Amino acid sequence: MGGKLELEKQLAIIIEGAVRQLAEKEGCTLPDNYKTLLETPKEERFGELSCNAAMQLAKAFRSNPKVIAAKITELIEGKHPAVEKTEIAGAGFINFYLKKQWYYDELALMISRGEDYGSLISDKPKTINVEYVSSNPTGPCHIGNARGGAIGDVIANVYRKAGWEVTKEFYLNDAGNQIKKFGESIYARYKQLTDPDFPFPEDGYKGQDVAGIAERFAKENPEADKMPKEELTEKAIAFGLENNVGNIRRVLEKYGINYDVWFSESTLHESGAITKAIDFLRDKGAVYEKDGAVWFKATDYNCEKDEVLIRSNGIPTYFASDIAYHLNKLKERNFDLAVNVWGADHHGHVHRLRMSMAAAGIDPERLRIVLMQLVHLVRGNETLRMSKRRGDMVTLDELLEEVPVDAVRYIFNSTNPNSHLDFDMDLAVKNTLDNPVFYVQYAHARICSILRNVPPANTPADYTKLTDKTEIALLAAMADYSGVIKTAADEFDPSKITKYVYDLASCFHSFYNACRVKNEDASLMNARLMLITACKNIIKSALTILGVSAPEEM
Repeated sequence: MGGKLELEKQLAIIIEGAVRQLAEKEGCTLPDNYKTLLETPKEERFGELSCNAAMQLAKAFRSNPKVIAAKITELIEGKHPAVEKTEIAGAGFINFYLKKQWYYDELALMISRGEDYGSLISDKPKTINVEYVSSNPTGPCHIGNARGGAIGDVIANVYRKAGWEVTKEFYLNDAGNQIKKFGESIYARYKQLTDPDFPFPEDGYKGQDVAGIAERFAKENPEADKMPKEELTEKAIAFGLENNVGNIRRVLEKYGINYDVWFSESTLHESGAITKAIDFLRDKGAVYEKDGAVWFKATDYNCEKDEVLIRSNGIPTYFASDIAYHLNKLKERNFDLAVNVWGADHHGHVHRLRMSMAAAGIDPERLRIVLMQLVHLVRGNETLRMSKRRGDMVTLDELLEEVPVDAVRYIFNSTNPNSHLDFDMDLAVKNTLDNPVFYVQYAHARICSILRNVPPANTPADYTKLTDKTEIALLAAMADYSGVIKTAADEFDPSKITKYVYDLASCFHSFYNACRVKNEDASLMNARLMLITACKNIIKSALTILGVSAPEEM
């Protein structure tokens, strides 16, 4: 693991030992929820790490936090070789100041681990299924799907870096009313090729892509007009799905997304999995029948109303399919964690789905839903609401024709998923330092250029000569990497990675402006070469997680 995250764990153990020793000495009982936590102070003058244990314990110890902090500090003094000194500040914070030697030792670890530095290694890796995009196969991927794709793919990559076994999954909604409507729409457009007045379904799919599918279907099936309507419609659905799913796969691969599993909703219907799931819930006492329909007792699980699983006409609801699908993930395939990336408009579905898992005897914490807010494409002062080509929502394909994949993926992950995003089209295509992805990539390319042009001297690197404040700041930023990985995973927030790598690039640019790598002092030059090599590796690792390239020349 390494990094400040490892140091935090070590210090937390030392502090907790001191707290327990102190509690025993003073006859106090620790609160059940007590946990030793350390964090990085917002201001450098308060050291590299800070602990608020004394404030947490003030009530239990019936004492002033500063007094408690002083007693804890006395017990931990000299217990960790990385700590230069401790100070008590504010209301009773214990602040830790690190020896420079810790940073030098950490640099040696960074060099030895290369791009693996920051990985969280586990002897028994847990398993995670991340399902994202899962766009409607009745049409192309739009920009909402695009943001979900970038978010989901990075969450999966973060968990892989965090030591989990990851499965990336696309859930193909190829069953239900929408597919029936899709077939009726293609059928109507097919009939209109020879009869322009043939009625089109009022709620049908009116996009030009459906008309195009009908035209291609007619060309490839010249005898189709002799088929009964039902047979023709079924064949048109299969043709349309093959066309659209093929296009979805193509554009997502272009976008840098490659799935391990494409899971078809129709298989849940064909295999009897939905009936099996409902029977399983019935055995748990979570299902009842009323008015000819089958219901889930959602109100028993703190939901506002019970939910229909099987309609009175015998057709399963989408919710029933969803329950069967998630039982497949968490019961049959037994993933330790399942993560879905959904649009915020699905927020009302989150609680009932998690509670259906609770009803099945599955810890609902094993199912986590990441909700993402809307994206607005902005050019100048104008918000682009419509595709000029299609007349409706802008597609991912169209976006990638104008903006490089790297910029799209980076910018979509530049804010927390639950924040609205204004995507600046003009900024995204700029090859200037104003463009955040260019700024980060330029740092990587600049380091590669230095490493190409400054050969190391035949002298051991002396890390102790790295004393400039920009060198220490760069070392400190690099040492944060494993902690950022953990936080991004814990919070399902890819923007932690984009912010981190941008700040790291900024630290490098500051170092570059302050310190010459090529130096008359050979041991210092070699130390700086090692410093920027480690920085390059971490930038590349972070960009790889984001699905963004790390060019060596720009």
